[in-house]
Amino acid sequence: MTSGLPMSVPASGLPARVRIHEVGARDGLQNEKTTVPTAVKAEFIHRLAAAGLGTIEATSFVHPKWVPQLADAAELMPLLADVDAHLPVLVPNERGLERALALGVREIAVFGSATESFAKANLNRTVDESLAMFEPVVARARETGATVRGYLSMCFGDPWEGPVPVDRVADVARRLYDLGCTELSLGDTIGVATPGHVTALLAALAEQGVPVDRLAVHFHDTYGQALSNTLAALQQGVTVVDASAGGLGGCPYAKSATGNLATEDLVWMLNGLGIDTGVDLDRLTATSVWMAEQLGRPSPSRTVRALSHQEP
Repeated sequence: MTSGLPMSVPASGLPARVRIHEVGARDGLQNEKTTVPTAVKAEFIHRLAAAGLGTIEATSFVHPKWVPQLADAAELMPLLADVDAHLPVLVPNERGLERALALGVREIAVFGSATESFAKANLNRTVDESLAMFEPVVARARETGATVRGYLSMCFGDPWEGPVPVDRVADVARRLYDLGCTELSLGDTIGVATPGHVTALLAALAEQGVPVDRLAVHFHDTYGQALSNTLAALQQGVTVVDASAGGLGGCPYAKSATGNLATEDLVWMLNGLGIDTGVDLDRLTATSVWMAEQLGRPSPSRTVRALSHQEP
């Protein structure tokens, strides 16, 4: 990195610290056409932790038929016993939860939808039916002392339904929160959000009584809006941001989607704002360059390319 850059110039009304919820090892790798070897996944997570990322979503305990790229969840988790970071996992149902709990996992996530179309496509259920499916999962997890993150997808737009009314998203989010989720991640699954929309949704959630300190944001950069949307969320008090090392991941429902917000791009912006993340950007960039080599293609992250002098 060029010494002293980016220059730190704090702005008013922003948090002093942001916790990055790293999703590259799960949300990123599950979108790969080829299966990444378990040992490479384990090394990736170790390197991410060494770069200072304190929360790294490790894998998903979903049936291998649906996500074959993550079929090795039970083999992966024991390889991470020495990782000094929180390692939540995604579970789709009670069976997945029991598999995770048996391996000692105490941080889980469920994945819901704000729209009927995506609930049907992703879960083969209505929104109401999916919430009913999550209820015993969340209850059982909380009984064991586990934390539960609730992902809510299609919060800003849906490829089948188009615009999603803010009040509808806020209502489903409140219902998911009421199940006992300790954190809610608001997903811009196809990357169509803009800052005003982000502000409006967060205001609607506040009206629904969902505390802002229980919220996270998950933006895709399809239209180049992920960082501006993140800044809008920070201005409203959000302090947890999902991101993917090297920009890994994409959305199969939007051909133009360019994937998740790259963790390096986020850290560069936050460093410039004087916001603490605990992340070593040089080590993180080196990790993403290494992972790109494993995948046989350059990272889509602009910051990774700039700092490593990769060609686009």
